[in-house]
Amino acid sequence: MADFGPGGPGNPGGLGGQNPSAVNVPNGLTLFRLALVPVFVLLLISGGTASRIAACVVFGVASVTDLLDGELARRHGLITDFGKIADPIADKALTGSALISLSALSELSWWVTVVIGVREIGVTALRFWVIRHGVIPASRGGKIKTVLQMVGIGLYILPVAIGPVRVGVMSAAVVVTLATGADYVARAIQLRRSVPAAVTGAGPGAAGGAGPERAGAGGAGAVGVTATGVGADAADGADEPAGGVGASSAGDPGAGP
Repeated sequence: MADFGPGGPGNPGGLGGQNPSAVNVPNGLTLFRLALVPVFVLLLISGGTASRIAACVVFGVASVTDLLDGELARRHGLITDFGKIADPIADKALTGSALISLSALSELSWWVTVVIGVREIGVTALRFWVIRHGVIPASRGGKIKTVLQMVGIGLYILPVAIGPVRVGVMSAAVVVTLATGADYVARAIQLRRSVPAAVTGAGPGAAGGAGPERAGAGGAGAVGVTATGVGADAADGADEPAGGVGASSAGDPGAGP
């Protein structure tokens, strides 16, 4: 198996439990995806069959990196603060530029672009809102949303007359986008409420000064809460590609919620 950096499958925190370096393969893929955005837009708006096909290829390559960076980061313990921030930004830049360009070319209704754009920006804002409390892993619905958006946009980019098919896929993408957005809001609120409550509940027991036995019981309670929190987080993360990343990517996020 290739060595992707200081972390590894058996050492998710990096060597010696240290945080992994921000210079790694997953973050490199994220930056590569971000760099492809202007290339994609130029090809899309330049017109011509060849340019549209080239734009579709670039969009496909960028979409694949969205699926890869988060998976590599989780599998090899290379999740970094930079990746948590850069991955969702790169995702939204790619999707947003594609939707805005298609709407500007009068090939996609503006209301579709606005609905998806508001949802994606809102979810990104929620990520930053709860980032100090934990990371919300991408749900299966989020992965389906990402795939539907990628396929829908790809069908609109292709210079082929498949109107009913692409309209159907994009309509499904909008519905799933709204549903997963509502789910993400609910989970973000729950995380904000639950994490402080767990920390506060552990404090009094540990700090109780009624004697060694009380202090010991309090300490055990604190450890129990911590272990439970870690176990739940690990279980969520194991169910996780795209969407990432949750924190992909890199936190996707990918692909993600």
